[in-house]
Amino acid sequence: MKFFRNNGLSIVFGLIFLCAIAGQARLGFSEYNEDRMNQNAAPVSFPDYLHTGHFIEATFENWESEFLQMALFVVFTIFLQQKGSSESKDLDKQEEVDREPDPHRPGAPAPVKKGGLLLKLYSCSLTLSLFLLFIISFTLHFYGSFKDENEQRALKAELPVSASDYIGDPRFWFESFQNWQSEFLSVFILIVFSIYLRQKGSPQSKPVDASNSETGK
Repeated sequence: MKFFRNNGLSIVFGLIFLCAIAGQARLGFSEYNEDRMNQNAAPVSFPDYLHTGHFIEATFENWESEFLQMALFVVFTIFLQQKGSSESKDLDKQEEVDREPDPHRPGAPAPVKKGGLLLKLYSCSLTLSLFLLFIISFTLHFYGSFKDENEQRALKAELPVSASDYIGDPRFWFESFQNWQSEFLSVFILIVFSIYLRQKGSPQSKPVDASNSETGK
């Protein structure tokens, strides 16, 4: 019970993620084979489906947009503020996250104690990791979308498209932008709603009795 208390948030969201991706894979498998049968092609097994462009593209186009919006949100909140939002740093005072790291602080991570280049990298490790995950997801999204496009072309007895030609294809960029816009909208809504609305007990909200103009948690 102590382990769950200390890790409950990550455990619950990890389990929700596993259930959601399992549902996506199962339903995507049914849709993919239904589409193949409609085109007089043989269905594929579930393990084979997980290697298709259909599954890879659908998975990573969503991951790509998530990591992009998280990375940009972390970066923009360094130097941009929003008066009244719990998602913003205070406009009138220096925040704890802005102070210089103290290597003598109890429990300070090893990179803080070592200093130098390691500390500089560690100081930006959250942003760097999120951007790296975005690049990996973007690359796998392109690979899956490109593969699915040529799989569909093969079913129609059409010539395959090259990767260099597909990188400029409207389909690929439509897949990206339809996810990017939804992620940026959700961040915008969270920033603005947290000015006027409250949720007692949530660190994403200001105290219920806080004024609308009060910034930060």
